[in-house]
Amino acid sequence: MTHNLPPLPYPFDALEPYIDAKTMEIHHDKHHGAYVNNLNKALEGNPELQQLPVEELLARIGKVPEAVRTAVRNNGGGHLNHSMFWKIMKKGGGGEPSGDLAAAIKNTFGSFGDFKKTFTQAATSRFGSGWAWLLIRGGKLTVESTANQDHPIIDGGKAIFGLDVWEHAYYLKYQNRRSEYIEAWWNTVNWAQVADNFAQAKA
Repeated sequence: MTHNLPPLPYPFDALEPYIDAKTMEIHHDKHHGAYVNNLNKALEGNPELQQLPVEELLARIGKVPEAVRTAVRNNGGGHLNHSMFWKIMKKGGGGEPSGDLAAAIKNTFGSFGDFKKTFTQAATSRFGSGWAWLLIRGGKLTVESTANQDHPIIDGGKAIFGLDVWEHAYYLKYQNRRSEYIEAWWNTVNWAQVADNFAQAKA
């Protein structure tokens, strides 16, 4: 199979004023596009690996030949991370989750406000490039961060949603003010999609 760049599910300017249109265009078309192209190149000549979806490639990363393992980990992670990232944002997003997800967050973190603080801290304190995640690990909700384009699936986690804190995600608008980007980003969250991800991760 050939891995493909998924279309952005909304116009580039849909997340204004929180994330600017030019950043979305470059982030999706150039950065995510490059991860997809480089992943396909890394898998050339290996039909067995080419047949696997990106989730399985990363879950079995230890079995990927060492010569291409880093390329598959980095670019496969970039592809999977961003494919989720675009979906968990929308025009007119924000607010708080409801239903089972809201109950699980309250049971785990005490309140949505406490969860937001924990997640924001994970995103703010990630040194260099990486992601902050809400995920299920060992049957329980938790917040973690990963370096570079690593995805929780690599070590058995089931991601519910993630926030990209690479500088390319925010630098045109926020420069070095990562904390401002993170605070603004909460206004874009598509909680209905996150709830769907939560239900799938539990299943």
